[in-house]
Amino acid sequence: MSELRKHPFVEFLEAITVAVVLALIIRTFIVQAYTIPSGSMLETLQIGDYLLVNKFSYGVKVPFTHNYIMERSGPEHDDIIVFEYPDNPDVDYIKRVIGVPGDVIEVRDKKVYRNGQMLDEPYVIHKDSGFELRRDNFGPVTVPEDSYFCMGDNRDQSQDSRLWRNTFVKKEAIRGKALVIYWSMDGISNIRWGRIGSLVH
Repeated sequence: MSELRKHPFVEFLEAITVAVVLALIIRTFIVQAYTIPSGSMLETLQIGDYLLVNKFSYGVKVPFTHNYIMERSGPEHDDIIVFEYPDNPDVDYIKRVIGVPGDVIEVRDKKVYRNGQMLDEPYVIHKDSGFELRRDNFGPVTVPEDSYFCMGDNRDQSQDSRLWRNTFVKKEAIRGKALVIYWSMDGISNIRWGRIGSLVH
């Protein structure tokens, strides 16, 4: 009995289809790649860093919706998250979580206080010696349920919860937690080898 085999082109199409479906599943439910275009998270994240974001960290959503198939607990203090910009959901932002539901957040003379205690933030940089009222003296505000107060590490050059019209990031708007830097380039040809593979924290 002779063995029947598929035409090579059919086998190729099947392989491509399986690869595309797997890639879509991974991108939708597990990880997604993002690029850092601005300096609001310096020095933690550099312009030209390429990140993988864990979309499973806080739950699994129905694709293209804010509805959870399986919901997990939300971000914790100091998590670096990607989310829909509260003032324009078509734009994605990346910031550090400073306040979780129930926290009282206040900024006084550039120092951040959470529930009355000044935070020790070794990752923060300040590049402006001057003061701006809302940026450098803000609050106090209480973080609502299912919401988060987020700030960039480059505090003087970050559009964040201090300055947005809609102050807080809703949990449903969170894309995921920044996981690892898988590629990094300074300009067109200068690869930052030392950053590749670094965990984001």
